[in-house]
Amino acid sequence: MDESGQGSATHPWAVLIVGAGFGGLGMAIELGRAGQHDVLLLEKGGDVGGVWRENTYPGAACDVPSHLYSFSFEPNPDWSRTYSPQAEILDYLRRCADKYGVRGKIRFGCEVAAAAFDEATSLWRVEWRDAQGGAHAGHARALVSAVGLLGRPAIPALPGLDSFRGPVFHSAQWRHDVDLKDRRVAVIGTGASAIQFVPQIAREAARLTVFQRTPSWILPRPDRAHTERERRRFARWPWLMAVKRALIYAAHDSRAVGFTRLRWLMDIVGGMPSRRLLRKQVPDAALRDRLTPRYPIGCKRVLVSNDWLPTFSRPNVELVTEAVEAVTPAGVRVAGGREIQADAIVLGTGFAASEFLAPMDIRGRRGRSLNDAWANGAQAWLGITVPGFPNFFMLYGPNTNLGHNSIVFMLESQVAHVMRCLRRLRDEGGATIEIASPPFERYNARVRQRSQKTVFAGCTSWYVDADGRHTVNWPGFTTTYRWLTRHAGLAAYVVR
Repeated sequence: MDESGQGSATHPWAVLIVGAGFGGLGMAIELGRAGQHDVLLLEKGGDVGGVWRENTYPGAACDVPSHLYSFSFEPNPDWSRTYSPQAEILDYLRRCADKYGVRGKIRFGCEVAAAAFDEATSLWRVEWRDAQGGAHAGHARALVSAVGLLGRPAIPALPGLDSFRGPVFHSAQWRHDVDLKDRRVAVIGTGASAIQFVPQIAREAARLTVFQRTPSWILPRPDRAHTERERRRFARWPWLMAVKRALIYAAHDSRAVGFTRLRWLMDIVGGMPSRRLLRKQVPDAALRDRLTPRYPIGCKRVLVSNDWLPTFSRPNVELVTEAVEAVTPAGVRVAGGREIQADAIVLGTGFAASEFLAPMDIRGRRGRSLNDAWANGAQAWLGITVPGFPNFFMLYGPNTNLGHNSIVFMLESQVAHVMRCLRRLRDEGGATIEIASPPFERYNARVRQRSQKTVFAGCTSWYVDADGRHTVNWPGFTTTYRWLTRHAGLAAYVVR
């Protein structure tokens, strides 16, 4: 609580937002544009940016074209490339926070531990710790979680990992103080981050060993630098940027036909060019076979890269496909007993994407935890609200991730829906707004049914939870989702 007493039970914040990435900033900006400035953002890091602040590994960049992977209300004519690097996206988010006056509403170094709804006051009591470990608490009329899906690195439970004598770090916690030049480096994992940093460190490491559990489907990355002339045109005629964004959006959303409707189409539009790229970039047949996926394209994240596959033809790079048995003090031991020595280990093992909101403890009416409400799998109305948790909203919640388009588009749809809910609450003079159980159950039954017909149901991936439930991806077109969040849904809420 600050010196003015704001945040107390008698002077609560109107809205408290957890997280200052794309979702949290977008929510705070929209609230400000609507005249609501009684807002607090709690951010565990020392700056805005979310995953774009945390992921600073070599080669970090977006795999969605930047003109689409940005706020629709804040186009940027100065993107340097089709797919902008991490530092450029972070600078963009910093500019947005400053331009729209959000930075002054953020408390950095504050990690939320718990939030509980008080039925007597209809307020959320939020508890957090600051960077020095001090405990704090505050109250708000509405609580918005904008923590995202890719904030908690997945550390594999490998026997002996703690015994390794050299540095071990996850790609999302990159050790810039560790010089990998002329060192023996072991990389465990071959996901979206690894395909970006592996080619970078392969150029300087003495020996690079990549441990692959499952090969990825790789498509060419149509990346190029934007010319100074193009950038001047975008700045002079913003409508050109709008047209470019619309064309990129339409091209990406059309892919939902294959991802969510006609699964056989994926092999034509994705599988064939991927195999063609593999043949072109990996001339060795035996190596090419080990880099060939054996599962339907799309059921795991499809990756885009021009330099991942050629990296394995370098003389200083080895691809190991035997299962990792343990980490030893000197390296990594695989099935069969072979030990590969290493000076450093980098984990490219992704994130705990299906563990929504963890490790926060969220409790709604009658003290029921969100974990209990999700005992049979995470689910929410439009991925945003849950019965029994009044005035609580999630951005990037269950079944709102994408395999084919920009998550920023989805976040803006969710922010608009939260604003509709808050306006209805204000207009009706209510204390709480809460999704009713019957429409919630019907909606999620349809999502589960539709998910079984998508390409995501073809294998085991981070798109599903530990029990095989499809809790992460949206099983349709983003245009459908935007229509639902804008033109449907409020009748399903109860205002008290």
